Amino acid sequence: MRLAAIMIFSLQAATGATVTGVVTDPQGRPVPGATIVTAGMVATTGITGRFVAGNLPAGHYEFTASAAGFESTRQEANLGQADVVIDFQFRQIEVQSQSLQVEATTLEPSVDMRNAEVFNRTLFSRDDQVFQQLAAGIDAGQHEGGGKSLEIRRFGFNLDHGGVNGGLKVLVDNVQQNQGTQGHGQGYLGSLKSLSPELIQEVTLVNGPFSPEYGDFSGLGVVHIRQRESLPDTFLARLEGGRYNTGRGFFGWSPNAQKVDSYVAYEGTYTDGPFLNQARYRRDNINANYSRRLKNGQKLGFRMVLGRNNFYSSGQLPLDLVESGQLDRFGYLDPSGGGRVKSGTASGYYAKSFADGASLRADGFVSRSLFDLYSNFTFYLNDPLHGDAFQQHDSRLQEGANVQYARAHHIGGVVASFVSGANFHDNQINVGLYPREGRTPTGVSTRANAHVTNEAGYAQESLSLWRGKLGLTGGIRYDEFRYDVRDRVDAAASGVQYAGRWQGKGGLAFTPLQSIPLTLHVNYGRGINSVDARGVVQHPEQTRLATTDFYQAGASFSHGPLALSADAFRIDHSNEQVYIPDDGSVQFRGASRSLGYEGKASVAVTRKVSLSGGVTKISNAWYRGGDHRVYVDSAPHFTANAGLTVAAWRGWSGSLRMRAINHYRLDGDDASIVAQGYTGFDFGVTRRLNHRTELNLTLDNLLNRSYYETQNYFESRVSPLAPAVSRIHGTPGYPLTAVLGITMHLGGK
Repeated sequence: MRLAAIMIFSLQAATGATVTGVVTDPQGRPVPGATIVTAGMVATTGITGRFVAGNLPAGHYEFTASAAGFESTRQEANLGQADVVIDFQFRQIEVQSQSLQVEATTLEPSVDMRNAEVFNRTLFSRDDQVFQQLAAGIDAGQHEGGGKSLEIRRFGFNLDHGGVNGGLKVLVDNVQQNQGTQGHGQGYLGSLKSLSPELIQEVTLVNGPFSPEYGDFSGLGVVHIRQRESLPDTFLARLEGGRYNTGRGFFGWSPNAQKVDSYVAYEGTYTDGPFLNQARYRRDNINANYSRRLKNGQKLGFRMVLGRNNFYSSGQLPLDLVESGQLDRFGYLDPSGGGRVKSGTASGYYAKSFADGASLRADGFVSRSLFDLYSNFTFYLNDPLHGDAFQQHDSRLQEGANVQYARAHHIGGVVASFVSGANFHDNQINVGLYPREGRTPTGVSTRANAHVTNEAGYAQESLSLWRGKLGLTGGIRYDEFRYDVRDRVDAAASGVQYAGRWQGKGGLAFTPLQSIPLTLHVNYGRGINSVDARGVVQHPEQTRLATTDFYQAGASFSHGPLALSADAFRIDHSNEQVYIPDDGSVQFRGASRSLGYEGKASVAVTRKVSLSGGVTKISNAWYRGGDHRVYVDSAPHFTANAGLTVAAWRGWSGSLRMRAINHYRLDGDDASIVAQGYTGFDFGVTRRLNHRTELNLTLDNLLNRSYYETQNYFESRVSPLAPAVSRIHGTPGYPLTAVLGITMHLGGK
């Protein structure tokens, strides 16, 4: 991730100059823990990004600003009697660090960060494990054995595959991963299958709709993944093998060229999983980047990502039959389930840094994907003769573009930061639903061509007042949607509709005393999430864009090796969203509210050992209105994560990670219908043999706990003559899985 930081000094001459400054990123957020060094002065920024140092005599100085995870930057200045302003900008993330850090500093309750090393040093036998590393109150689980998109749950709401009930917006290098009007659900996140963990540079998590940069699907937060522009080695190879016929290979070539950052990488994986109907899950990804540093602070780059995956699925099994011994926990009822996906994305980006510290970034992409999913949730409920198996198809062409301008400036004597930008996203989709026997379609339930466009503009101003004690941020965003549907089964269901919505954002950070690194925070943001285009056109009288109003108040504390944050929140949805199985679309239902609180902590016990963790607790979540209280279901009210990390101790690095959720209700009216909770532990260790070679071992589900990653409550019939039963269905989590690997670094840069 490319973060800019601007450092502004106010110099006052007495017997010596006093230097004060604030370090911020382009969004006006402080950068704590940055170190400013010059002859006769060493200063460190606090939680507000502010530092103070005094008594510097007049003369010529070279200032060096540095922060963990960034390349240092230097500038020269002459100090005299007059005030001097010096702007610093971190050009890029430091990519050659070999230390193992699980988390970067928690800046404040609304933002978390994860750096590259946890992804580089951990062996991932399954792609869903990458998302599980994010923690941050996110519960992500398999939903039919691993090949499909993960099911996401956060803040007491079930987001299905990422795009409903507020949504969790996920981007990779500013390319939106949530697919609207998708064959298997609104905001589907299946494109993440083409992400290789070794290429992840940094992940930023916005814990609500607090940034105007992000629009649709951002109601419950944003996960922005940024990939590397080059690798720290000329050649990187990783080979893995483990239980259940699991194998994985990653190969990356990154030439060392002046003014050029580039790589070409390939990832191939295969696993059968623990299932009796073997998963036969094969995934192949090709990823390439080329960027060139031009004159006058300019950079131009291009990326390409190609991916495919094929898999079979055991589906979600009735847990009453598992508990009675009639079905194995890893058994199946329909052996034909699964899917196949092909996708490709080409993108380009341009960045320019101006002499006054301002920055401009523009990027665009085009993407093509083919998606077919074969499912059978209810078995023989609706058609006892042929069964309820169906195929969902999504053929999609996407284009998008983003532009952003950021500039630090002064309003009178107040330090300020201004950010503005625009987004454009276009989808042309062939979407359909077909009954099937085996994997052969036997008819057509729905088929439509949908054309959905989304244009948006935004602006944000941030102010640093009262010598850095008070920070104010305000922003606004507007999104406009156009839905064009041509129904190929029922022409009367065709049409064109429009929708638009303003979203306001605001935040306050107050540090009462500079001597005590405690900051109070208040944040508000309105997010939106769209609905399936077919639902908008077929029901133009209904709500077209749902809103999420997110209120958050908390505090953060950072002193030396200890960082703490805690907050309470209220989340108001204007509409929940429900899946309509008749046509595979999503429609709105009533308004809801969630109340809760969370806490996070990290501590560096020594330079080699660190502890981190977090807890999110929902006190209640319910539908507003009605003659009696109906509770929001299908999401846990307690999530927790913790990690113990050992970094580069006598050639050893490793981590022990814990994640947990509580049991949670699956029916809004009946509190006795609940999903099982679980606590799981994962262990990873790396032994560096020499500067070129290291051995890796990962133990997933270290204690071999029996649990279910996803559970849902609905009616099904397991055979043509069996009774129809409302029951809980679940997808089992993997048992203890060992994966051993070797990593080779050749030609270090």
